[in-house]
Amino acid sequence: QVHLVESGGGLVQAGGSLSLSCAASGDTFSTYIVAWFRQAPGKERVFVALISRSGGSTFISDSVKGRFTISRDNARNTAHLQMKDLKPEDTAVYYCAADADIQYLSSRNRQNKDKYEYWGQGTQVTVSS
Repeated sequence: QVHLVESGGGLVQAGGSLSLSCAASGDTFSTYIVAWFRQAPGKERVFVALISRSGGSTFISDSVKGRFTISRDNARNTAHLQMKDLKPEDTAVYYCAADADIQYLSSRNRQNKDKYEYWGQGTQVTVSS
């Protein structure tokens, strides 16, 4: 099992930047695929980004490509989502998710929130116009 805690959310003006962190505890962090999802009010939770166990592969949603970057530091048991050029439509609760077995090379799998076993509590990101 792995326990995930997100941090770094807040209020930022459009065009600004934020960096979210996901701190993991429990099982060996490097054995887990890590992803970020977000959920805007009244909407479904949607995929944002994924990083492989080693960090060598990343997948970014088209909606944030070029603005968001996912990374991880297995020595520190943390994953990060760097966000720049934020827009009001990026406003959402951002969740860190992890799974040991997800077949992430399939876009259908990695974008499916039901494929991830572990979730953090979420961190709010609000972008003002």
